Amino acid sequence: MHVKITIDPAAAAAPYEQLRAQIADQARSGRLPVGFKLPTVRGLAEELGLAANTVAKAYRALETDGVVETRGRNGTFVAAAGDAAAREAAAAAQAYAERVTRLGLDRESALALVQDALRALG
Repeated sequence: MHVKITIDPAAAAAPYEQLRAQIADQARSGRLPVGFKLPTVRGLAEELGLAANTVAKAYRALETDGVVETRGRNGTFVAAAGDAAAREAAAAAQAYAERVTRLGLDRESALALVQDALRALG
């Protein structure tokens, strides 16, 4: 199994963000199964023609999001992130719901704002 990543230098998103998003999507869809060992930072950087710091930044963001876990010298692996991601999203949704309620927005307006924000992300 191999990580399939393509970096588009003309894209609006920074290379580390393209890398982060593609690995996250592949992990969440199951194309990269839980426990899959990702390439080393240097190896992936070399393969993609990126600076090692760019790949390291993407791996750190993925670890923060619970998508991957680093096991020291053993490497970086796809984590069982589905539950963690769902819990974090539910907590964010709860916080948003409480905030818009305090601001006096109705349900339709609050949902429209979320939909607009998601559309803006692409």
